[in-house]
Amino acid sequence: MKKRKMLGAALVATLFAANGAMAEELSIVCSNEQDWCDLMTSAFTEKTGIDVSMVRKSTGETLAQVRAEAGNPKIDVWWGGTGDPHLIAASEGLTQPSGVDTSELLGWAQKMADISGGRTIGIHLGVLGVAYNDEVLKEKGITPPACWKDLADPMYKGEIQVANPNSSGTAYTELATLVQVFGEDEAFKLLREIGKNVNQYTKSGSAPSKAAARGETGISIGFQHDMVKLAKKGFPLKIVSPCEGTGYEVGGVSIISGTKNLDAAKKFVEFALSAEAQSLGPQVGVYNVPSNKNATLPPEAPDPSTIKLIDYDFATYGSTETRERLLKRWDEEVKDAGN
Repeated sequence: MKKRKMLGAALVATLFAANGAMAEELSIVCSNEQDWCDLMTSAFTEKTGIDVSMVRKSTGETLAQVRAEAGNPKIDVWWGGTGDPHLIAASEGLTQPSGVDTSELLGWAQKMADISGGRTIGIHLGVLGVAYNDEVLKEKGITPPACWKDLADPMYKGEIQVANPNSSGTAYTELATLVQVFGEDEAFKLLREIGKNVNQYTKSGSAPSKAAARGETGISIGFQHDMVKLAKKGFPLKIVSPCEGTGYEVGGVSIISGTKNLDAAKKFVEFALSAEAQSLGPQVGVYNVPSNKNATLPPEAPDPSTIKLIDYDFATYGSTETRERLLKRWDEEVKDAGN
């Protein structure tokens, strides 16, 4: 009898272990918009049966968390957000190569994988721009901006909203873009002048355009696909590609080094890079350019071929040293320019 009980207990333990192995779980931090995060995780779970715990955080917040948890990560996958912080995490060994197939991806997405040694891969492209509330500016008799330098005009005093580059990848892309367009010293001079017109530096990169859409500010700086989403909802937003040229993001997906759920993490990366997943975006108003060449390109997405894009230097501006130096200078010279 005793032997039979022991065999029964062993069988239960074996079955429990087998069931546990089948019940895969995944912890994801998403740096995209909340509804896009929700749709992707639910679609992934439906397709694979893998349970996902997802939280949305900005790229700056996520990079700080990944650094703090190095060696004992609580995150398996970091999906979305601008590529610069993903590249920094890669350079610091905080993320690991996924080894997934990238043959269906466009060149700019594969380039990100090459730069990072496969530790982060491009999932979408988003163009930086300026939006203004047409009704607000008309009511105040203010001429809309057409160029970056226009934003320094005193007539925009209190009318501009942009995110803080310490927390927002969007705002860091703006900072890095202006440095590449004008040269560093001239860019910081311009940023100080623009700063005198800024009414708020937000935490999130998409928040300024939402405020402009609601008429809470006249002008915002952000990514054009976020602006398109708001304009399609009927808000009186007009979108500008600055005349001097503008930068862009390549959003990334990365597997965190030391993840205990590597197989599930790889499955999510494969899903995130698939044409199937990338074609879901328009369901929740995502109008960026997908990286999979077989994905459906939303007709509302900004067309990079019609916009004066700079040759954005991801290797330089995605490095820890450059980012920390520029952010330190921004804190010292720009942050309080309007006070």
